[in-house]
Amino acid sequence: MASEIFERDRHVTFLQMEYQLLPSAYQSQEINSLTLAYFVISGLDLLAAPDRLVDKEAVAKWVLSLQAHPRSQSELDNGQFYGFYGSRSAQFPSEDKDNGALLSCSVSNLASTYCAVAILKIIGYDLSSIDSESILTSMRNLQQPDGSFMPIHTGAETDLRFIYCAGKTVKAFMELLFKPFNSIYLTIGHLSYDGKLEWHGQGESQGVHNKLPGGATYCGVTSLRLMGFIEEDILSKDAKSSIINVPLLLDWCLQRQAADGGFQGRPNKPSDTCYAFWIGSVLKVLGGHKFIDKKALHGFLLTCQSEYGGFSKFPGDFPDLYHSYYGFTAFSLLEEPGLKPLCVELGMSAIAAIGI
Repeated sequence: MASEIFERDRHVTFLQMEYQLLPSAYQSQEINSLTLAYFVISGLDLLAAPDRLVDKEAVAKWVLSLQAHPRSQSELDNGQFYGFYGSRSAQFPSEDKDNGALLSCSVSNLASTYCAVAILKIIGYDLSSIDSESILTSMRNLQQPDGSFMPIHTGAETDLRFIYCAGKTVKAFMELLFKPFNSIYLTIGHLSYDGKLEWHGQGESQGVHNKLPGGATYCGVTSLRLMGFIEEDILSKDAKSSIINVPLLLDWCLQRQAADGGFQGRPNKPSDTCYAFWIGSVLKVLGGHKFIDKKALHGFLLTCQSEYGGFSKFPGDFPDLYHSYYGFTAFSLLEEPGLKPLCVELGMSAIAAIGI
């Protein structure tokens, strides 16, 4: 039977165990170590866990060891991206025996860089100590003529996720070295007929990502917000002057709250824990979160709360780090007592986001 309260202490214990040693099921995700660490570190921060649970010096040292560095200043113009590797194994070059090309896993990537910067900011590391010039300058190598970003310099799909990752990374360093107007036109170009935002990326995985408009909508709207093209609480202002169709987008988002109280990522799909964050955050940016049936959403999320701590994707499933983290962020959006307020644009606690 589902608990009737948010089990904060149990969730802290769950994340503490993940911090010490990830279960064997995550072995295949070693390449995404930085992302998994982001869920753990940011989750503990949102839960207002005691500082003693995280060795911040050790975490900073580990994260910084994953940054790619050019051997000389001239290498910044060689087309590569000098961000962060996703894991230790990703730092070792691996060749495709058929054509001798470097595999994509052996290069630094935009998503891992986004996670690394977030972790460092959360633990209070001074970002001015990082070689931000190499990151920001070489990030230009990832941006395409249409304003989109690839995640790696060797070539990959381009979609809204990587505009968001680039926007957040640049925002963290208080710089704006990429072409904002190109990116903004690309983002608006993803607006579909019914108000949501779609991936419309390039590459083999486009067909999969086009089925995930809830996450794409979040990436598009928060990217526009980070670049200064959407005002805070835009519903209280003149929506007609907005760069997006606010009433249409608001209507689409509100229709995503299902009969069971949870949020779905797109029509005719079951409610899923993570969409309480993806869709809920869009509504927060727009100023439409007051229209959410908070009691119903609260009830749905509790059905996904595991007795072991953490959250599952659907009611009755085992918990995982991804859905656990977005379960915590969803409860923060619902202003659950004992949780820190959330900065929805940056996906971290509001206090950690200060100065960005």
